[in-house]
Amino acid sequence: MLNIQTVSVIGANGTMGATVAGLIAAFGNAKVFLICRKKEAALKAVETAVGSVRADSIRKKLIPCTYEDFESCVGQSDWVFESVAEDTVVKSEIYQRIERCRKPELIVTTGTSGFSINELGKNFNTAGQKRFFGTHFFNPPYVLTLCEVIRTGKTDPALFSDMQAYLEKVLHRDVIETADAPAFLGNRIGFHFLNKALQYAVRYSKEGGIDYIDAVLGPFTGRGMTPLITVDFVGLDVHKAIVDNIYAHSMDYDHSAFLLPDFVLKLIAQGKLGVKTKEGFFKTVANGDKTKQVLVYDIASGDLRPIRKYKLPFAMQMVSHLSAGNYGKAMQALKDDASGEALICRHFLASYIAYAFTTAGNVSPKLADADIAMTTGFNWIGPLALTQALGGYGEVLKMAAQADFEGNLAARLRGIGEKGITAAPFDYRKSLRAVL
Repeated sequence: MLNIQTVSVIGANGTMGATVAGLIAAFGNAKVFLICRKKEAALKAVETAVGSVRADSIRKKLIPCTYEDFESCVGQSDWVFESVAEDTVVKSEIYQRIERCRKPELIVTTGTSGFSINELGKNFNTAGQKRFFGTHFFNPPYVLTLCEVIRTGKTDPALFSDMQAYLEKVLHRDVIETADAPAFLGNRIGFHFLNKALQYAVRYSKEGGIDYIDAVLGPFTGRGMTPLITVDFVGLDVHKAIVDNIYAHSMDYDHSAFLLPDFVLKLIAQGKLGVKTKEGFFKTVANGDKTKQVLVYDIASGDLRPIRKYKLPFAMQMVSHLSAGNYGKAMQALKDDASGEALICRHFLASYIAYAFTTAGNVSPKLADADIAMTTGFNWIGPLALTQALGGYGEVLKMAAQADFEGNLAARLRGIGEKGITAAPFDYRKSLRAVL
């Protein structure tokens, strides 16, 4: 097992950097330097780290630092976790600075959510490249335990294996290895679904758009948070960066699903980035009687309006059956309903399964890794678990044929076939929620 006693987190002013620092201090019992541009940001990062793991006892292990302390911190460290802005120029500058002060046994990893690990690794010399790889955590890491690890062609295999063991046994991560592909595995599958939901919000803008699609794809379909609330939480700018990167560097059968709708670009240009700016797709306002009201962006009008409560019969039936523990009846209610909303829902679930299976086959050594990624990284039902919940591959294929809106879904599923579809690593019942 690796003996990691001292860690530098570069870019600890960001939520991910600070919360990973909290994990390392709490579970790894290591001293952690939180390196930020300004001391005030570093002090705030300490509070974020402590709050993220709800353990004030780690405070003494967290050392707030600035870039003036960079060489001293890195020179003392066993591991450097880079979590700076998703900008290759910024990252390259950081790596070149690490290269000048690193000790030979230093491990350097990047938390990038999608840049090529092989390309980033070229900033190091031959010895440094052997000790560099990707460790992609998910936010918030204390709750979402996935960590994708990505090696370069130069990474030392033994070190890579040792780091996987450290992440699993010391930091209590669910670790999967992925290929160095755009957005890796979890984000590739997840943001396909999320951006497709945005596109359908535009397609159905007259029916309600954003809150309409969220009502169709509610928690009863296997998501802890509805898709467009998720994008608002992630940040519209972050969502754009991820889907733009996938669109630019991939070319699969559903490539167009990563095209960002124009209305999102408009909101980003206005600085309305979601939860972090207190306005994006949603905005909470105070009424005169001191109560609060949630407004939603109406794509058709371009204005905010009160969020609607959609009474969708198929969704209400599903929730009723799930409340009673009748999972088979809940899924049958979805499959039997002929409404437009149920068709949209069936299309999305079949599309999710098809895209996840296709992507996992290209990016990860095991199909079950897609379920690990989506369950522990997104708090979503995994594609294998969803296939089981729906009654098996044949039922999913029938669903796809009934709701094949783009004309390629059923063919894609038939091309995948039933061969290789294994048992789900998680019980689907834990993901299907009796909530509208």
